[in-house]
Amino acid sequence: MSDCLFDLHIGYVRFKNPIALAPMAGIVDSAFANQYASNAGLVILGAFNLDKASIAVASALVARGRKEFISDEPIELIKKEIRAVTSGSAVAVNVRSTTLEPLIEAAKVVKEEGAILELNAHCRQPEMLEIGLGEALLHDLPRLSAWIRAIKETEVVLSVKVRANVVDDIELARLIDKAGADIIHVDAGMEGFGVDLDAILNYRDATRLFLIGNNSVKDFEAAKEMFTRGADMVSAARGVLENSGLIHELVDNVTSYQQSIGWYNAPKHVCSEGDFRGLAFCCLPVKPCPVHQKFRKLGYTAEEFARTKFDFAKGTMLEYGEDTCFGSLVWCCKITKPCWIRDGVLNTIELSDAEYMKLKKQLANYILDHARIPVNESH
Repeated sequence: MSDCLFDLHIGYVRFKNPIALAPMAGIVDSAFANQYASNAGLVILGAFNLDKASIAVASALVARGRKEFISDEPIELIKKEIRAVTSGSAVAVNVRSTTLEPLIEAAKVVKEEGAILELNAHCRQPEMLEIGLGEALLHDLPRLSAWIRAIKETEVVLSVKVRANVVDDIELARLIDKAGADIIHVDAGMEGFGVDLDAILNYRDATRLFLIGNNSVKDFEAAKEMFTRGADMVSAARGVLENSGLIHELVDNVTSYQQSIGWYNAPKHVCSEGDFRGLAFCCLPVKPCPVHQKFRKLGYTAEEFARTKFDFAKGTMLEYGEDTCFGSLVWCCKITKPCWIRDGVLNTIELSDAEYMKLKKQLANYILDHARIPVNESH
């Protein structure tokens, strides 16, 4: 499969598709990844415990029946595990430490191996929280910000795994963005209520960082729900234990979808509570509708928004379509929404559905690039 189909990359890391294997402590190592996620775009190993305090707590968890990765030489273990992934997938390692120094050491090694470091601000085992690990970092945002900045001085590609609805998600997304991380990996689960898809959308509208959606991804429909809210990638964990072929099924489905539609994580329409990218599908702002509230958050007036879309359309195939509702394909909706007028124009100018949607994706980025208020300051 060509990496060009999705064209996903961050720094020195490229992803062959937007499906990830999520970390599970004591379970997801290189052997597990090679067996169950050989065609994943990303495998996230771990969590690995790096310092004496985290290792001691992990040992106590093992004593009460939990699985954990424990090593007297965790940095060497990480290096060995990265090298043992034989699938060609990008690799990340999820790590815990009560102090910064081991994180810096791990970051240097991970960068040398061409992998991603993932800071664990997600674990919620009481013993971990008591010593300031995992989710406890979300309640100490100055420390989280300082650690991200320090780790990024190594130039490692850095992911931060967080849990939604613990603190203000918009504030958290902005902080992680401004501190310099590259990826936010969001567990959007709600205790007893499934997945909070609005949380994914909130993160998407708060930052343009690469966003991984996580929790209860057990089939492609669940993945699509996260994609339409703005996830660049989705990760599966427990679902793989229930269905050993899940990663392969997700990769096959998203690949077919991308080939046919051209924008695998195209947003919902703004009038259906889509994220900022959905402005690419909005019609001319001549009547009261949710588009006005959306583009105003980016600092546009109605006139500026219309002019921005017109400017993008010039010289592209979106300039055509004088018989459409507003005289140009630039105002037309998502290809998955039936419209015989739009489709008639596409047939006439011989523009495929996928090429149309690729232009709409470029338009969405153009709108965000030219906003007066950056996304991470827009709420």
